Amino acid sequence: MTMLERACIYRMMRWGLLLSLIMLCGCEGLGIKDTASLLVPRLQRSEIWGFVAGFGTTFAAVPDLVRMFRRRSSEGMNPTMAGIMGIFQIIWVYYGLLILSRPVILWNFVAVIINFMTVWAYFRFARSEMKKATE
Repeated sequence: MTMLERACIYRMMRWGLLLSLIMLCGCEGLGIKDTASLLVPRLQRSEIWGFVAGFGTTFAAVPDLVRMFRRRSSEGMNPTMAGIMGIFQIIWVYYGLLILSRPVILWNFVAVIINFMTVWAYFRFARSEMKKATE
């Protein structure tokens, strides 16, 4: 990855984060009203389906992350999609809090962690590959 590509990715991530913060600032009236209902242990059938569907879509990104760790290489990987997905999944977590949906909150929170781990691992391995190439 060239310095220009890396600068472009960093710039896109900064703009995405800035836009996310601007959108959240405009949601002052959309406060979370009934947080106690998130902790009620009763599950509805729709929530069970939500947990099943969320599991599948959340862990779809894990094979790429595992492959990157096994190879200890960022070859063939692109962190842009994972970074963008992570930023927008933060908004999904907030939306899940607004509609009090446990599956939306849980799986998007897990997906944020997975996607940002992918971005972190990519840059970690890319940096070590660049050091090896310059030696």
